[in-house]
Amino acid sequence: MKKQSLSALAAAGLLAGGLSVTSASAADLGGNCCADLEERIAELEATTARKGNRKVSLTISGWVAEQVTYWDDGVESNTYVTGLGSTLATNVKFTGQATIVPGWTAGYVLHIEADGSDSLTTNQTTPRGPGLLGGAVSNNFVQTMQSFWFIKSESLGKVSIGLQSMVSDNAAILVDGSGSLVPANWVAVDFLSFGIRNNAGGFTGGTWGGQGVCIPGDCFGVPANSVRYDSPTFAGFSASASWGDDDTWDVGIRYAGEVHGFKLAATAVYAESTGAVSSLFGDAEYFQAGLYAQHIGTGLFGLVNYADFKNNLVANEGEVWYFKGGIRQRWTPLGHTVLYGEYLDSQDDARGADMKWYGAGVVQEIDNAAMSVWLKYRNVEAEGGICAVGAQGCQDLDELTFGALINF
Repeated sequence: MKKQSLSALAAAGLLAGGLSVTSASAADLGGNCCADLEERIAELEATTARKGNRKVSLTISGWVAEQVTYWDDGVESNTYVTGLGSTLATNVKFTGQATIVPGWTAGYVLHIEADGSDSLTTNQTTPRGPGLLGGAVSNNFVQTMQSFWFIKSESLGKVSIGLQSMVSDNAAILVDGSGSLVPANWVAVDFLSFGIRNNAGGFTGGTWGGQGVCIPGDCFGVPANSVRYDSPTFAGFSASASWGDDDTWDVGIRYAGEVHGFKLAATAVYAESTGAVSSLFGDAEYFQAGLYAQHIGTGLFGLVNYADFKNNLVANEGEVWYFKGGIRQRWTPLGHTVLYGEYLDSQDDARGADMKWYGAGVVQEIDNAAMSVWLKYRNVEAEGGICAVGAQGCQDLDELTFGALINF
């Protein structure tokens, strides 16, 4: 957007917020001294979305999230301030719907992301990461994550068309109900682009994001232009399917419910892409599954994620296992506290490359501010692949991160 447009929107927000005071002041002064100002306010209000029109609602939501990360690659160490990486970064979502007839609704979602530093693209020489998705190169970027409309029937399900998450977009990790999903999942968001050091202290030429399979479990993990169907929920079960992006299709099933004092959530999704170079996902097959269980009384929980990925262009296959366990309890009036430990193993069979990490962290929810604050530690190690060149091996990477997210 042009600077003039952004300024107008900012002015509209400020003026709309002070409209009652301005109008009252004008009335007190009398005459037409403020007529020009009031006319300008009316013009700006006409271009400012507030709560939708009389037929279609408007809900604005999202979050602001930033973090501070200390890292040590065995030779160099530093501390960066970044966002949480594309798809988890600061964002705003506009959602609305209208009733067509009883039981049928139509709606829309416009999801925009803004990030001052993308943690997915920071490395030893880039403390302020440029945008990754869509080829953005600026350090401060704004991009459209989702833009789609939908029609939903209470009895038949929902059809969505446009730029959106397909069924396979990180489905396995989304079953995580522990409250630690954002800081701890199987995507290498904090060190994806960092170079791997060999034991002699030099760079191997490889990155941590390229060591295992995908990055490492995020194989079909970006929104795509697609058509998606989501079924109604029956006895806790629901099914979904989507197609798009020349040509990618996927199907999945999900369950969520309570059984004998446990909260359970599970999913299994299969995806296939045949677009080779023209597709976001290449010529590939991807299966993923996730299971989350939490004991309601004690708050003890466990998460298991599995993924199998086949790259048909280079006849390559790999798999990812991710485990997380801990406890979620309300020990303070602030909100729930989550203590967790995690372990990941990502193997690229064709290259014999293996990446592992283990970590631990604490998340504190602050209910009155719709906020989560966390502190986490990870140790990442690599074997085989680029680390086997010259039999020099690779240095571990350590990270310590403090971050927070506030919803609105």
